[in-house]
Amino acid sequence: MVVQAEEGLITASPRILVATAVPPERDAVARAFPRAATEVRLPGALLCRTGTGWDLLAAGVGPALAAASTAGALTAAALEDAPYDLVVCAGIGGGFAPGAPVGSLVVADAITVADLGAETADGFLPVTELGFGTVTHRPPHTAVRAASEATGARTGTILTVSTVTGTAARATALRERHPGALAEGMEGFGVAEAAAAHGVPALEIRAVSNPVGPRDRAAWRIGDALTALTEAFGKLGPALESWNAHDDQ
Repeated sequence: MVVQAEEGLITASPRILVATAVPPERDAVARAFPRAATEVRLPGALLCRTGTGWDLLAAGVGPALAAASTAGALTAAALEDAPYDLVVCAGIGGGFAPGAPVGSLVVADAITVADLGAETADGFLPVTELGFGTVTHRPPHTAVRAASEATGARTGTILTVSTVTGTAARATALRERHPGALAEGMEGFGVAEAAAAHGVPALEIRAVSNPVGPRDRAAWRIGDALTALTEAFGKLGPALESWNAHDDQ
């Protein structure tokens, strides 16, 4: 974000919207910021402003609600003449073994919707092969690098699914279709679609709470993943505050 000063142009810290699925994820992110957040009511959602240029939103579960809530926040900011420079989808998620073990962090270099398309006798066809839309958004590579270097996160594809993977067979099928996949979540693609509609770049970061595959709640480490998310944003904040979207142009 560039602002005008009397002595000339200076670079200011970017305004960043963080969209999580649920309040516990949003609150984990909020704990990384020293100031108490103030709440702003938006249609259908509650925005938490940290006072540091970062706004936090529990956008809802699943790509549709996450997209709608994120779009609402982006529209409100634009109407206030204070648009965001970056949208970050954040939360916990499943990790594909062995690339993303429980407790690790993943930053997406591709945000891909895994199940938008059609089942055919010859297998799954993504919606793009049916002649519609898109299935992947690619975050700015400089932002991905800055986030990965600051947090120690692995980089790879994060899949967006409407149905969480619960079997080994589906986990295998997803990896076969998306060899670069490291994690899955339910909101990233929806958030990225909303951001793209507003011309704002998007990033996604996940703290891995469980393996992708057969559901075994006893093996989930949700508390540890939320703690990892807080620690990640403690490092991510300074890294992205100095990030400049023009570096990718």
